[in-house]
Amino acid sequence: MSFAAAEACDPVARVVALVPDLMLASRVEATLAGAGHEVTLDSGHGAEPSADADLIVADVGEVDPASVAKRGKPVLGFYRHTDPEKRRRAEAAGVDVVVPRSRLARELPELVERLLRDA
Repeated sequence: MSFAAAEACDPVARVVALVPDLMLASRVEATLAGAGHEVTLDSGHGAEPSADADLIVADVGEVDPASVAKRGKPVLGFYRHTDPEKRRRAEAAGVDVVVPRSRLARELPELVERLLRDA
């Protein structure tokens, strides 16, 4: 999986990535950092993300979407396309935008920009 080329987004945001898969987490971090965002990686099973985060990117197949949505930050959730039930659960829990991994790979900077603009 290759991520879309990172383009500069305004405004620069503090993003917490709750992504237990270390390979995927590093790609998310590189893409968002390349777009000018400050990224903090978290396995999703540790402490609450920093209160000053502007946005959370979460693997809703591995992290409880309800616990992420209740944190009061805009959430971009993603899931494996073979498990649409995870999408339904995340949407029902209040995750703002839920996309398959393939779309995350193609559109990560644009999805983040849209969530930040609409927040």
